[in-house]
Amino acid sequence: MARFYDTANETDLKRVEVLLKENGIVYTLRTLNNEAVLLHEFEVAEEDIAAAEKTLCQTCMPA
Repeated sequence: MARFYDTANETDLKRVEVLLKENGIVYTLRTLNNEAVLLHEFEVAEEDIAAAEKTLCQTCMPA
């Protein structure tokens, strides 16, 4: 698994999780907590990085 995406907040976490699931991209989610900041980090298989990036980028572009 390779580091893929660090979430900005809980809304971002849920958005990315739904998109990856809907597109069949397997991921792991790590929660990093250093007392000051709670960060969620998505990891995907190296062979899925391009598909995961495409999935997220399509939701950011205006139609």
